[in-house]
Amino acid sequence: MDSRQAVDEQAAAEQAKASAEQERREQDSSQRSAAEPQGESPGARTPGEDGAAARDADEDALRGDVDELVAVAAQRDEYLALAQRTQADFENYRKRVVRESTAAHERGIVRLAEELLPALDNLDRALDDDAAERTGGDDALLTGVRLVRSELRAALARMGIKCFSPQGDAFDPTEHEAMAQKPVAEAQSGTVVEVVQPGYRLGETIIRPARVVVAA
Repeated sequence: MDSRQAVDEQAAAEQAKASAEQERREQDSSQRSAAEPQGESPGARTPGEDGAAARDADEDALRGDVDELVAVAAQRDEYLALAQRTQADFENYRKRVVRESTAAHERGIVRLAEELLPALDNLDRALDDDAAERTGGDDALLTGVRLVRSELRAALARMGIKCFSPQGDAFDPTEHEAMAQKPVAEAQSGTVVEVVQPGYRLGETIIRPARVVVAA
């Protein structure tokens, strides 16, 4: 009994000693922590670092705004160029339509004139002196023919068709058709000395060249 009691007392003493040693170590650790200066916690920012971060954020935002403005300006320039090309294409189309419409209108007038000119030529021949003699000088008939010829010429004139008679002009193969050539004492060679049939033009377009006799 005495031996077992002694063992128990020794174990209790050693446990008390270990507890005291552990308590002493904890006290020493607390004292050292209180004596050391407080350090910054991990991840904590200083005021200077916060200001730099804010400036970086502002610069990033400003850079993003500038990039967006540049993109908008580029898109605007692209749309402007597209609008200008579209306007130029439309203007060219409008001019082409006007030219084609004018040309078609002139072609229609020329075709109509080509159909009417033979009838007008017949009226002119009917009013020649020889034709008048063959009709026995019927003034009423000649007056009617003259009236028809006058109205027909007026209708052609309203459409812009002009009659030209190059008597005395130099022969021009683009406007005249030489029917004959003969020597004329008082005329220079190459001069139109007689108009067999007058010519007709619409603006710069020759509908029918004048048929002429040219001095040799």
